[in-house]
Amino acid sequence: MRARRRVADAAAIGNNRRVESVFPIVVFGAVGFSVVMSIVFLLSRGGGLHDDIGEGGLTIGHEPPAGTFTGHLTASASKAEAEVEIRQMLGARRERQLARGEPGLDIEAEVARLLADASAPAHDPGLEEEVRQLVVARNERRARQGLEPLDVEAEVARTLAELQT
Repeated sequence: MRARRRVADAAAIGNNRRVESVFPIVVFGAVGFSVVMSIVFLLSRGGGLHDDIGEGGLTIGHEPPAGTFTGHLTASASKAEAEVEIRQMLGARRERQLARGEPGLDIEAEVARLLADASAPAHDPGLEEEVRQLVVARNERRARQGLEPLDVEAEVARTLAELQT
């Protein structure tokens, strides 16, 4: 027969009166502290917090604070950055080729080829036709107003150049 062995005394495992007596004090103290801190934060923050809700980078009419980077680079800065990144990529490719025992890549020639390809943009024919229709409509409005019509091809090229930047 197996003897039953008790691991702990039932009275010791039972209700812990000291914890039960302190529990309401801790709960109400935490709630009271959070209410006091909420009031302090509410009063110390100044007004206008709700005016800024929803004003992010996609909000119409919202100007970012001065000195904030908006993510847009000038054309020369983005070209310079692209050239640096292309050189890094080609340098890594050349190192891998040399490590495999293959002839190394001519970095300068490859950079010139890649940048020449990037500088000659190919416009979507549908976009070009749509811009041409807009320029023709603009010329019709100018003719009704008695103004001199614009050169259609020059205006199409100028508009596509504006859209590209």
